[in-house]
Amino acid sequence: MSFELDSRCINTIRLFSADMVQKANSGHPGAPMGMAPVAHVLWTEFMRYNPHNPDWFNRDRFVLSNGHACALLYTLLHFTGYESVPFAEIEKFRQVDSKTPGHPERHLTKGVEVSTGPLGQGLANAVGLAIGQAHFAARFNKPEYDLINNYTYVFCGDGCLQEGITSEACSLAGHLGLGNLILIYDDNRITIDGKTELSFTEDVEARFKSYGWHTVVVEKGDGTDEKELNDIRAAIDLCRKVKDRPSIIKLHTTIGFGSEKAGTEHVHGSPLGADILKKVKRDFGFQENEFFVVPREVRGVYDEVKKRGAEHEKGWNELFAKYKHSFPDLGKELERRIKGGLPDGWETALLKYEPSGKDKSTRLLSQECIVRIERILPDFLGGSADLNPSTFSYLNSSYDFQKPGVLTSGKQGDYGGRNIRYGVREHAMAAISNGLDAYGGIIPYCSTFLNFIQYALGGVRLSALSQHGVIYIMTHDSIGLGEDGPTHQPIGAFANVRAMPGIIDLRPSDENETAGAYFVAIKERHKPSVLALTRQNVPQLPGTSAREVEKGAYVIIESDGKPDLIFIGTGSETHLCVGAAKALSGELKVRVVSMPSMRLFSEQPAAYKERVLGTDVPILSVEALTTFGWAAYSHAHHGLDGFGTSGPAPKVFVKYGFTVENIAKKGKELVQFYKGKHVPNLVEKPF
Repeated sequence: MSFELDSRCINTIRLFSADMVQKANSGHPGAPMGMAPVAHVLWTEFMRYNPHNPDWFNRDRFVLSNGHACALLYTLLHFTGYESVPFAEIEKFRQVDSKTPGHPERHLTKGVEVSTGPLGQGLANAVGLAIGQAHFAARFNKPEYDLINNYTYVFCGDGCLQEGITSEACSLAGHLGLGNLILIYDDNRITIDGKTELSFTEDVEARFKSYGWHTVVVEKGDGTDEKELNDIRAAIDLCRKVKDRPSIIKLHTTIGFGSEKAGTEHVHGSPLGADILKKVKRDFGFQENEFFVVPREVRGVYDEVKKRGAEHEKGWNELFAKYKHSFPDLGKELERRIKGGLPDGWETALLKYEPSGKDKSTRLLSQECIVRIERILPDFLGGSADLNPSTFSYLNSSYDFQKPGVLTSGKQGDYGGRNIRYGVREHAMAAISNGLDAYGGIIPYCSTFLNFIQYALGGVRLSALSQHGVIYIMTHDSIGLGEDGPTHQPIGAFANVRAMPGIIDLRPSDENETAGAYFVAIKERHKPSVLALTRQNVPQLPGTSAREVEKGAYVIIESDGKPDLIFIGTGSETHLCVGAAKALSGELKVRVVSMPSMRLFSEQPAAYKERVLGTDVPILSVEALTTFGWAAYSHAHHGLDGFGTSGPAPKVFVKYGFTVENIAKKGKELVQFYKGKHVPNLVEKPF
């Protein structure tokens, strides 16, 4: 391809993106105009993908971590022929119900690998995508069958590198030596406030070298002559050849290249303006009053890319067919995982167990579930934030996911391992798990104390928004963790989770419900789940059921006739409700409800909710966390309004009134309060 044609393509990308922002009167034209040269070179010469089939498994993954530059991504998807971004969607950029929203959303637009916008999340997701590729290659590739070999390419800006999550994620990526991960850093020296010298003066190259990355600097990335484009090509080509570590290309560009606002913050977050855009079009050799112009010769370049993509997938499919003939068992497993199916018999393997009847913590019961899961689900992969001895989430049937040839703690790992050592990196752990889910064929889990999910909420929120089926295994779920005190006691943490749309809260009370919680979490592949598990032992309760967990709440002890009082318990407090009901058996008729999941119960039909909660019976909820949120399901609530205290767990529970005697006392007081009064129906709603 001649430099003149390359230049025509690059300027077309610049103007098409700027037109999109101008028409919407909203958006970010600067980065698309600055990064158009590297985007053009990458998407036309290096990346392997098939717009006819955006889900082709061995496609190269592209992540726009600086998601505000999404006009660039939508332009590329449109030029290369993705059906998800026809011209009609280009015209609806940033409008209601479009597939071209203000930041890329994976669940809306085919071709968008991960949802980005909150800075740094995309880069951390990309580490997960790269781990996914490395793991699949280690498990399935064979001599003469280099079946899984895709690259993950990432664009990011200064803002991404300032976010702490990228330090966490890139440090881990360097440790793991993820050679198929290539980051292209748009070093345009501008943030919203102005020049980066106001707040960001670190040596980025030295920083990434310290992480163990391969680094390249391209001093001129604006594509103004053939040498600049060749320097970009050479940098990408070199990084592709480095297989023992991830690579970063520090690319110096001019934000808003070609416009009067170039090189300033004024081109970052608002349209160029009609007059300035007209001048840019004239300078680039386009008609000033024409919009969204794609010259025939430019269209021809990208049509060829589309054809090559179909050929890439065709060749891969032929290789996979031969692979399945040579390795039928592995081929069958890979095919199942690509399709997103679960192996036959997984439910039986999980739910077939003999209850021990012994008091155990639900974190230990969780470990027993994991042992059953990991044997039949090779898809199950994850790790903890340096807390395996506490969260009991290590997969003992596997080994560490580590850079091959590296000894850690005297043990040899490789990329075939299913245990990721995240270190103390909770935020990156959540975002990397999202990337693992986005890669496909993996059921990712991650684990820490429930209190520290609050470090990770940015990633957890994107799990929910993007419909990633990540399983969050969170232990030490209440004041029951005891001596570590209020800095670790997660009083409001689970309320944060419950308040978030699209996420399943699961706080099981015993062995049956813990198994049921895992059943729900694994079955639901398009919603994240948060399991809140105890440090302290809990008894096996009468009436609990693994299958009933799917309903969110159900009756575990029924009264003899219409109840005078209903206790709702969750997690480790359910047994207190059972004990209080027994203590009141000579005075009141008491129903006990276990509510392992508010979310799942909220989704049940009104008739079922009325069967569980009644219509005119006083209800007392009991949970050793904040009472926030319980008003929807109970008339009175026993919980905490403070941060807890340090001390042995049994004494802490007594201090805050979590005893059978106090719960029984409060139950009687609630019944007395409503005596002769109307008891509100908590189920009946106008809409």
